Amino acid sequence: MNCRSIFKFIVQPIDGRYNNEKDINGKKLILNSQIEDHRFVNRIGKVLATPIVNNTDIKVGDSVVVHHNVFRRFYDIRGNEKNSTSFFEEDKFMCHDDQIFLYKEDNKNWKAPKAYCFVKPIKKESKSLLIETEKEQSLVGILKYTNTVLESLGFNKGDLVGFTPDSEYEFVVENERLYRVTTESIIIKYEYKGNEVEYNPSWAEGS
Repeated sequence: MNCRSIFKFIVQPIDGRYNNEKDINGKKLILNSQIEDHRFVNRIGKVLATPIVNNTDIKVGDSVVVHHNVFRRFYDIRGNEKNSTSFFEEDKFMCHDDQIFLYKEDNKNWKAPKAYCFVKPIKKESKSLLIETEKEQSLVGILKYTNTVLESLGFNKGDLVGFTPDSEYEFVVENERLYRVTTESIIIKYEYKGNEVEYNPSWAEGS
């Protein structure tokens, strides 16, 4: 692609703008028909062009996980269907680097840009005989996708880490429910006790 933006990436959604269909015994089931619902917006795209001012390692052809508003449609106050402000032309969209949360080359592992990482929740260890509604341990998880900044500080993939309250944002990546956490919100690395179990709800595995 010859066209380039000064500050923005140009990306194209992979497999459409929405993930609201599920195949059951060869038949397509529509899970949701409301375009405003961000939970069903596709977040996986392909980089068609990098910005002229580019301080990341993301390259043309890389797959990326983007903010849900990039490919999203919505209705204005008159009920007219509109594209997001990221819309460029046809199936092409523009986004800033802070709207990209993961990237990878073909057949390689996901990597996180410097501002973000992803943490896998773990099951809550319960010693109570009472039924508890909370199934995962709060503010603790396993570092799933790290970045060069955290690695330079001694935080590596697979580490058990703690993060600050209200810093987590839920994502589903390759059928795994994860938390996107900003790099500065990772505050401690714990020693493993040996009984930690990853927590992935059944609904994420089928998404």
